[in-house]
Amino acid sequence: MFAVLSASSQPIIGITTYRQQAKTGVWDVDAAFLHSGYIESVARAGGIAVLLPPQPASSAIADRVLDGLDGLVFAGGRDINTERYNQESGEHTDQPDVRRDEWEFELVNAALRREMPVLFICRGAQVLNVYRGGTLFQHLPDVIGKNDYQRGEALLTEMEMTVSPGSTLESIVGSSVTGMVYHHQAIDAVGSGLTVSARSADDVIEAIEIDDYPFGVGVQWHPEVTSEKDGRLFDALTSAARTQRSNA
Repeated sequence: MFAVLSASSQPIIGITTYRQQAKTGVWDVDAAFLHSGYIESVARAGGIAVLLPPQPASSAIADRVLDGLDGLVFAGGRDINTERYNQESGEHTDQPDVRRDEWEFELVNAALRREMPVLFICRGAQVLNVYRGGTLFQHLPDVIGKNDYQRGEALLTEMEMTVSPGSTLESIVGSSVTGMVYHHQAIDAVGSGLTVSARSADDVIEAIEIDDYPFGVGVQWHPEVTSEKDGRLFDALTSAARTQRSNA
């Protein structure tokens, strides 16, 4: 069910997108696109979704874009360029999407400078961690010896995570949360000014958040897939964005 609100009270939430070759009908073109679950999740939470496709990036452009937004979602997607955390790419690491990396790193820089409410999902959580100087495990099966976190063929795995006491995440979902995971990479060294707020039974980091920040939560699972039943993360984001909008 979608929230019914006056448009003037609805926060505008930007969502990052893919930008790669895609087919539709007779067309096979370079396209910007996104799973509709993100858009519907924002709408259910009472927000207005605006898509932010990768494009020429600069600090000034990112600031201009954010001037029209109240909050942000960094969506899932391809692996981050390993050069950003000073590693060479392993055999299982994706060919990087440099355009998207440049665009999203400019956006996260601009968003954090203005303390904009942000929800980082899957790749998004990794973007936040690397932006803050952290590193990633490039292929999780090499670390834990199994592929439960990404079985392939777009088959997500339901997994329970233990949430850290006193965290922002705990205030939203409680002491544990069940999420749908699909990631073959994971956070290794945690970036500066970030705190781990959830782990799986394998001790894999499944959520991080920004210290002393109004709302900055990153999760490795996919809440957009299950938001029709559990929209608490999107509700929390839009609530924070609405507050920022009213205080502007």
